[in-house]
Amino acid sequence: MAALPGSVLFACTLNAFRSPMAEALMKHLYGAHVFVDSCGVRPEQEGADPFVIAVMDEMGIGLETFRAKSFSDLDEGAFDLIITLSPEAHHHAMELTRTEAVEVEYWPTQDPSAFSGSREQILDAYRMVRDGLFARIKTRFGSLAAPGV
Repeated sequence: MAALPGSVLFACTLNAFRSPMAEALMKHLYGAHVFVDSCGVRPEQEGADPFVIAVMDEMGIGLETFRAKSFSDLDEGAFDLIITLSPEAHHHAMELTRTEAVEVEYWPTQDPSAFSGSREQILDAYRMVRDGLFARIKTRFGSLAAPGV
């Protein structure tokens, strides 16, 4: 538990797909021990994407009340670690390191909204991103996982 940062910010481009999933997964696993939030470089919609809500609901994690935020909505200096999930977010976070003492990690993560096909094929793409983030979070932050996870 000593290795856990006090606060983590997940950032992507729109704060509608990848970063809301990562935020929710991190909160699910470590929320009692770490402050977690997410944002986007340029959020364009108010909440999480409906497919994100659907695949997170499959895990019993609700995102219906999620509201997208931008970097400017947050005090980036309040975070010990910023994990970026898109090149645009990584560039923005690296600019912050010029004035803030914050650690930044880049986890390249495919944008699930780029996939097309049937509803089930699209859901499979979102599940793939969700499951990849889930595995990466557990690997990075250890086994303090919630029981049964």
